[in-house]
Amino acid sequence: MAKSSARKHREKLAREGKRNPELNRSIFVFADMRQRATKTKAEKLNQHKHKRSLSYQSDDGLFYCRFSALRILW
Repeated sequence: MAKSSARKHREKLAREGKRNPELNRSIFVFADMRQRATKTKAEKLNQHKHKRSLSYQSDDGLFYCRFSALRILW
């Protein structure tokens, strides 16, 4: 394949004894930074693991208090 003009420029700088711009690149250049579009089954279960149990207990208690108070007033 042909060399790009940017690559030619980098090689020229290296030949002249100047700093190669490739050394300025961070480690994240080669990392896969894409996110998954959908969560796995385990991630979905862990997301709602503790939310469900707490919300059911508190909702039931509030529901009984309100229902019993309304029934007494009528």
